[in-house]
Order: sequence, then C-alpha cells, then structure tokens
Amino acid sequence: MVTDITYISDGTNFHYLSVIQDLFNNEVIAWQLSSRNNVQLLLDTVEEWTRKRDVSEAVLHSDQGFQYTSPVYNTRLEAFGVKGSHSRKATCLDNACIESFFSHFKTEKLYLQQCKSGTKIRQAVEEYIYFYNYQRYQFKLKQRAPIEYRCALTA
Repeated sequence: MVTDITYISDGTNFHYLSVIQDLFNNEVIAWQLSSRNNVQLLLDTVEEWTRKRDVSEAVLHSDQGFQYTSPVYNTRLEAFGVKGSHSRKATCLDNACIESFFSHFKTEKLYLQQCKSGTKIRQAVEEYIYFYNYQRYQFKLKQRAPIEYRCALTA
C-alpha cells in the first residue's frame, strides 16, 4: 500500500486529499478530504482503510512528510499491525505510483471542471475514484479496471 496527500484549490481555499492505494491493482482503498493538512487527516484515512480491509502485517509506504513521521501516526499504524515505510529524502520517485494517481485525477477531472467549492471538490473526488476503480482501464492490469482485475484474479 502507498499513501500521500495532495492539495486542491477551489479558488479561495485549499482542500487536502489523503489517499491509500493498493499497489497490487492500483485500487484506491481509502480516501479523506479535509480543509486542514494535519495528522488527523491521515488518521481518518487509515481508520477508513482498516474498516475495509484486514491490514495486519501490511506495509504502508509514504514520503517523509511531517504527518507521516509523527509519533501519533506511527503509533496508530503499529496498533493495527501495519509496518510504516518511508521514501528516501528528496526522492519523489519512491512514491511515484500515488503521484501518478494524483496527476491522472487532476488532469482527467479537476482541471476540466474547475470546482469552486468544497462540496464540488468532494463530488469530483467521489466521481473520479469510482471511475478510476471501476471503469478506468489500465495497460498494466491487462486492459482492466482495478476492481475488475482483482475480481478476475480471485475468481
């Protein structure tokens, strides 16, 4: 699993999107949107992830942002049996998969809609993540969408 945060502007304020992505099939497993870029945003995202999946012994990779290196965050991961992993300093390529997702999201959805409110941003995030997980075919996944790929291999 990999996680990161990106910011989204509505023209007046910034909103912060935290995502956890499964590298097996690129599926977005959990996400949270907040007006604050803080540790609570990550804790809420991890909480959503743990409600959806058995996370014991999982590895969750992130960059070395202040939120991901905070004792509170790492203690929460340990409580769920998750091992935290961090990119090397100043090496954004270590987290390229999640950065790629954010790039697709922004170019395929956000830049086209230019959302002017937090409500519109939330709606755009929900719509895109559904599209990405269920309908966006990927070459790496044998021209299947992430959930279709997972279901085909577990059938």
